[in-house]
Amino acid sequence: MSATPEPAAGRRQAGVLALACLILFVDGYDVFAIGTVGPSLMQYRPWGATHDTLGMLGSVTALGMPFGSVLAGWAADRRGRRLPLTAAVVWISASMVAATFAPSLDLFAATRFCTGVGIGALAPLVSAYVTDGAPPRRRTLHLTVALGALGVGGTASAVLGRLLLPDLHFQWLFLVGALPVLLVPAIRRMVPDAPVGPAGNGRDRARLPELFTSGNGRTTVLFWGASFMSMALVYSTTAWLPAVMVKSGYDLGSSLEFTIAFTIGATAGGLGGSVVADRGHLKTVTLAGFVLAAVALFVLSTPQPHVLLLAVSALAGLGTLGGQNMVIACMTAFYPARLRGTGLGFGLGVGRLGAIAGPSYVAVATDLFTSSKAGFFAFMVPAVLGAAVVAGLPRISAPSPRVPAAGQDAAPVVP
Repeated sequence: MSATPEPAAGRRQAGVLALACLILFVDGYDVFAIGTVGPSLMQYRPWGATHDTLGMLGSVTALGMPFGSVLAGWAADRRGRRLPLTAAVVWISASMVAATFAPSLDLFAATRFCTGVGIGALAPLVSAYVTDGAPPRRRTLHLTVALGALGVGGTASAVLGRLLLPDLHFQWLFLVGALPVLLVPAIRRMVPDAPVGPAGNGRDRARLPELFTSGNGRTTVLFWGASFMSMALVYSTTAWLPAVMVKSGYDLGSSLEFTIAFTIGATAGGLGGSVVADRGHLKTVTLAGFVLAAVALFVLSTPQPHVLLLAVSALAGLGTLGGQNMVIACMTAFYPARLRGTGLGFGLGVGRLGAIAGPSYVAVATDLFTSSKAGFFAFMVPAVLGAAVVAGLPRISAPSPRVPAAGQDAAPVVP
């Protein structure tokens, strides 16, 4: 039987990327939505929201994510990518519609928990789907392009907020998050239904203990620590950056401009980093992301010209979201195909605990310390700790382009 023609393979890979980007675009919109509407929500008198409320909503959203990540990752290796991805897309669309029409703060918080379950499921599912279909020497680039859609979605959220708030009631911005349901037919048609890797019985499929055997244990624990810190950094900044900028003396419009620059930097800059990562420097690029985030967030806390602060905000976005994307890329490169969903699911599931802690941690820091710089310094802590964890990882290189024999997985190169 002849090999698949190269143009056909290229079209298939382009289709995988396009679908993944569309899914993660709305995922990014959903992630950034709370940060975008935060100042307007706190000014909505019927709900009596405060800074603590904003932190609570960010944490409640994140609270659902570990459930989605772990269940989706496990199901993807046991049942294939299609069914759990379809279920996650339908679930998150329904949750965003419910958030649009929630009549009270308590019910709104409940819808955010449900949204978090869906958001948690999408990252490991889409990451595994993209990595499965990408050329071995371009996996980080393909994954970065797909995950970059998170930043594009975040930009769209901030742009809509800049255009519509505070004139439009903030809840209407959540209705956009229902759009993924339109992608269900494409998911049913394009996403494989069978598990990836060995096609035998259940004994051939991924088991949680395998994350800690065959020399994987130390690296798995480090991945979990890096994922925790990256999620704490991402979700604290996405939930709090506009409010922290307002506390520093900027108006709502200017603070959303910084969020737009933050997300644009995360999307555009990550592509260059992925090219370097695919040339054997994945760990170095990941470490650089955390360091860049820490430095940029410190500069944002200092008085600088507006244009310079916008540029630094873009660098902060590159380091923050780019660092998270590279942590995911490290996990997809390290774990073999049949274990990839489980490795990503549990790694991101533990990471979501950081997403839970991050927004509330910043809320406490901004309440305890009256300085306008408190929020920025709080952002910096997980960036510095994340860099320390990543420094302990082994070197992770791109897998060999050799096509594995039937029933085998291509192993990562981990000296």
